[in-house]
Amino acid sequence: MSDIDVDGETGGEEDGGRRKLSGKFLVLYIILPVLVLAVIGYGAYSFVFSSSDSASTTVDGAPAAQVELTETGDPVFFDLPEFLVNLTSPDGGPTRYLKLRVSLQLPDEDAVSQIETVMPRVVDGFQVYLRELRPSDFQGSSNMFLLREELLRRVNLAARPVRVNDVLFREVIVQ
Repeated sequence: MSDIDVDGETGGEEDGGRRKLSGKFLVLYIILPVLVLAVIGYGAYSFVFSSSDSASTTVDGAPAAQVELTETGDPVFFDLPEFLVNLTSPDGGPTRYLKLRVSLQLPDEDAVSQIETVMPRVVDGFQVYLRELRPSDFQGSSNMFLLREELLRRVNLAARPVRVNDVLFREVIVQ
């Protein structure tokens, strides 16, 4: 029986019983996978080492944390009034209540007077959102983080053009 090359051609006794490697086989199964692995390796290397360098410094070479502290002054904290709302009870269960006290972190003293002028809008946005929550929405740190982010989003929408930096929980009681 005669040998078959990788190309599919039949070979005779002059081949010495060995298969020939064609150019297509060499490129497709050896060179191409080596190139793909090299590109993936280079991409991983550049991702790991370039992202750690750019995150720790800024354009002028100073660490990012120091730049942030020097650009902003001392923050100003503004206490919102206490919120007491009834929560949505699942399946007609007993009524549960939420008592919430928060402070807003503002960039400067000028923002306090601007927040006071839009305070009814801020309180209304918080009340509407808080009344739709369920007691399970306050379980776990991830849910509290989501609550903080939503309150921050709502206060920034209501207080525009003032930018509120953070919402800080002073008291959260669900009973």
